[in-house]
Amino acid sequence: MRSKKAKTWFVLIIFIGITLLFFLRNRQHEQMILEKETEYSKIESVTKESCLQCHQNTKGYSAYHNPEFIGCASCHLGNTASTDKDESHKGMVLIPGNLSDASKTCGKCHPNELHKIENSLMTTNSGIVAIDKYVFGEADSPNYQYHIQQIQNSASDKHLRDLCANCHLGAQKNEFGPITQLSRGGGCNACHLNYSEEAKKELNTYLESNKKELPEFHPATNIFVKNEHCFGCHSRSSRISTNYEGWQETMLDESEVVNKDGFRVLEDKRVYKYIEEDLHHTKGMLCVDCHSSHEVMGDGKQYTHEEQAVKLQCADCHFKEKPNTIPYDSLDAESLLVFLHRDYKHTDKQIIAVEKDKHPLVNTFIDSLGKAFLIGKKDGKIHELKPQSQVCSRDNAHKNVSCSTCHSSWTSRCIGCHNEFDKDEPRAFDLLDKKYGKGQWKEFVAEFSSSLPAMGVRENSEGKYIEPAVPGMILTIDKGSYAGKDLGEDVSFHRLYAPNSPHTTVKEVRDCKSCHTNSATLGYGKGDLDYEIKNGKGVWIFTPEYAKNTYDNLPEDAWIPFLKQTKKGIVNSTRTDFRPFMVKEQQQLLLVGACLQCHSEDSKVMQQSLIDGINPLLKKLNKSCILPTWN
Repeated sequence: MRSKKAKTWFVLIIFIGITLLFFLRNRQHEQMILEKETEYSKIESVTKESCLQCHQNTKGYSAYHNPEFIGCASCHLGNTASTDKDESHKGMVLIPGNLSDASKTCGKCHPNELHKIENSLMTTNSGIVAIDKYVFGEADSPNYQYHIQQIQNSASDKHLRDLCANCHLGAQKNEFGPITQLSRGGGCNACHLNYSEEAKKELNTYLESNKKELPEFHPATNIFVKNEHCFGCHSRSSRISTNYEGWQETMLDESEVVNKDGFRVLEDKRVYKYIEEDLHHTKGMLCVDCHSSHEVMGDGKQYTHEEQAVKLQCADCHFKEKPNTIPYDSLDAESLLVFLHRDYKHTDKQIIAVEKDKHPLVNTFIDSLGKAFLIGKKDGKIHELKPQSQVCSRDNAHKNVSCSTCHSSWTSRCIGCHNEFDKDEPRAFDLLDKKYGKGQWKEFVAEFSSSLPAMGVRENSEGKYIEPAVPGMILTIDKGSYAGKDLGEDVSFHRLYAPNSPHTTVKEVRDCKSCHTNSATLGYGKGDLDYEIKNGKGVWIFTPEYAKNTYDNLPEDAWIPFLKQTKKGIVNSTRTDFRPFMVKEQQQLLLVGACLQCHSEDSKVMQQSLIDGINPLLKKLNKSCILPTWN
C-alpha cells in the first residue's frame, strides 16, 4: 500500500516539475523576446508625478497602461514636478497618439510599431494619390509612391483635398470622445482608443461643467480593436466595412426610409439598404480576426496599392491539405505581446502562419488531431476552420481563380460619376489642412447599385489569376473648370474597373452560368446575353440594359466591348497588372457557357470538365452539340 502511495506521489512530483519547467521556459522565452526585440523605455519616478494629486482615484485604464506602472507623463507629457495647475500642464498633450506627437508619446515605448504605422498605406494613402494623379493625367503610371500630406495644389491634389484626404492616420484627433462612424485619423487612437460607458458619461459631465468636474473614468488604450474603429474610413471608397455587414449604399434621402425595414442611415446621413452580410460577420468575427497587427500596422515597408500590403489569403485558414504553422516559442515580439494581452493559453500548440510573409495569426491553433481553430477576438468563441471543400481541392480548371471570385455574393457598383470644379463655392473645406477657402471640386453620382462581382485578370511575376472587379471609376472630369475655362470645354472620360475584394463571402459558390453566361461578370455590363442557334450555327447575342455612352459608344456600365478587342492605347484599369478578358479568353468562357445551355453544371460531363478541362471533352462531341461560331 505504501509503495503504491509513494509511486503516486513520485509521479505527481514529476508531473508538477515538468509543468513548472514548461511554464518557466515559456516565461523565459517571453522575457527574452521582449528584451531582445522591443525598446520599451524604463519609466522612473512614477510615484513622484504630481498629476495624481489632482486626478485622484481615476479608473478605466487598461492593464498595460495603468499610471501606477507607466505614470501619466509617458502619454500626456507635461511638467510632473510642479503642483501648480498652469505649470504642470505646460507642454501637456491632451489627446496623445496623434502621429504629430507620437514619437514623444506612444512611440517612446512602441518605436517599432510607430515606424510601421508611419510607412503604412493607411498613413501615406499612396495608392489613392497615385491613381488620382494618373486619372487626371498628371502622372504616366499609377505605380508611383506618394504621401497624402505632401501633396500640393494641382488639379488632382485639390480634388483629393476636397473629396478624399480625410481618411488617413495623420489626420488629427482634436476632440475628446470615442471613435465613431464620423472619426477619421487620430494616429494610434484610430485603432486603440476605447471608451467604456462610464468613461463616456464622465466625459459628458466634464464638458457640461465647463471642464471643472474632473472625470473619474479614463478611456482605455489597448489592443481590443473593434469593427467600429475601422468603419469610419472603410465605409467609403470600396465600402469594405459596409459590405462586410451586408449594407449597400443608395441615392435615397433619410426622409424616404423612415420606419422602413431593411434600411440604415449612417451618422453622416448616407442611406444604405440590406443585401447580404459576409459569412464571417454572421459568426461574430471582427476585421482583426483575419487582419492582424502585422497587416493593419504594416511591416515597415512602403507599398503603393493595398493588394501589395495585404498578405493574408483565404487558403491560409481554409487550407488544401495542411496549414503553414509556427510554434509558440518562435513568435516575434509583436505577436507575443498580442498573445499575452489577449491572455491566450495555447502555448503548447502550433499556430497558423500566413504563407506569403510567414506572420502568425496568434488567435489560431492546431489541435492534436490536426484540426484548425480560430479564437474570436470579439467574444472568445472558438471557430473551427474548415479546409477547402473537395470541389475546390480537385478542381483543375479553376486553379487560377481566386476564392473571392466564386465566394463573394455581391459587390458595390458606381457609375455615371461627374466631377467639376465650382470656383465660386464660398465655403470650400480643405480636408487635409482642415480650413475653409473658396472654390471646390464637386462630385455628382448617377447611380449606386450592386451585383455579382465582374471578373478580371491579374497578371504579373507571381502568375495569372482571375479576381473580382468593380466599376468604380466610370466617370468624367471637367479639368477645364479648374483651369478657369467654361464648363464642358475640357472634359476627360474614363472607363476604369478596379480589382476588388468585396468582403461579402458566402459558403455556397456562385453557379457556373453566373460566370460563363453573365454579361456583367464578363465585362459587357448588365443586359441579356443569349445563345441562339440558327441554321445549325450557334451565336452569342448581347442586348445591353444601359444606353451607350457618347464618349466611347459602350454601354454606360460596361468595361469592354462585346467580343471585340479594346482599341489600342485605351486605359481601362486602375492597375497596370490587372485587365479585362481578352477576346480569346471571352470566347473560351462563352464556349463553356454554350455547353451549359444543355448540360447542367452537376452533370457528369460538366463535372469531368472541372478535372480534365474542356478541351479533351471537345474531342468526344455528340452530333447534337452545336458550338458557337465567332465572327
